[in-house]
Amino acid sequence: MTAQNSATLTASIAVRKSADRRSARGGTALAALGVTMFSLTFPGTAWGLESFGPWSLVALRGVLAALVAGGLLLALRVPPPAREHWSGLLVVAAGVVVGFPLLTTLALRTSTTSHAAVVVGLLPLTTAVVSSLRTGARPSGRFWAAAVAGALVVLGFTLGQSGGSVSAGDLYLFGALLVCAAGYTEGGRLARVLPGWQVIGWALVLCLPVGLVGSAVGLAHEPVHPTWHGVAGLVWVAAGSSFFGLYVWYRGMAEIGAVRASQLQLAQPLLTLVWSVALLGERLSPAAPVAAGAVLICIAVTQRVK
Repeated sequence: MTAQNSATLTASIAVRKSADRRSARGGTALAALGVTMFSLTFPGTAWGLESFGPWSLVALRGVLAALVAGGLLLALRVPPPAREHWSGLLVVAAGVVVGFPLLTTLALRTSTTSHAAVVVGLLPLTTAVVSSLRTGARPSGRFWAAAVAGALVVLGFTLGQSGGSVSAGDLYLFGALLVCAAGYTEGGRLARVLPGWQVIGWALVLCLPVGLVGSAVGLAHEPVHPTWHGVAGLVWVAAGSSFFGLYVWYRGMAEIGAVRASQLQLAQPLLTLVWSVALLGERLSPAAPVAAGAVLICIAVTQRVK
């Protein structure tokens, strides 16, 4: 190899490393933006409930998100997924597009956003458990110990906040954890063969007929009191949480990998606690940040142990 060739190779490696660093920084910024958008979902839902009933809010959320997703898919001329992917998309739609928004919205009629943030902070652990069962993976004993510890923290928190019993709102939140974990697991599987944003995009479009019927029925039977907060909350959970948040999250995760992205998501419950105080004026119980921090530690352990 000549000196000139060596210099060219060194320069090429330097350029590639610089490009990789820029890509990593961009991916980290996109993933962090996605987490921030997700953390506003519960406050946005609480605002939406000021103007709409729970069924109307969820249905309208799905319709608006589907129109945004469908418009982007159409503008980019994205071909429909292969037939073998539609069953998986149904699972994503049932868990992420319908089940999780509906159950958390019903829960937020009686639960505070800070309470819901702590309970749903268990979602990464729940997803890991569901994913291991779905794929047949066998995580280590330390992984399961951390997962069980996180579940016990949340259970103790809910019992303590509900006077020793599990409330109806908590049951909705626990159900939301399960259906969303199933949707995330199936979405992760599909994201190996389709771009992640297309997975959620087609799942949203798949739910459009259900959303249209649900909107008509909900608006006919539930009162509507339009306010600035209510409309802003609806627009946010539809466009921000249901589509664009997932869009930038998947783009960022593709750049930096699922492991690094999941570390950023550890901040989501704590961010929601901040928004619940800043936007909704809620007063946090001393147990809320403590429980959220304990769950964060348990999730961090599972990220380092397989």
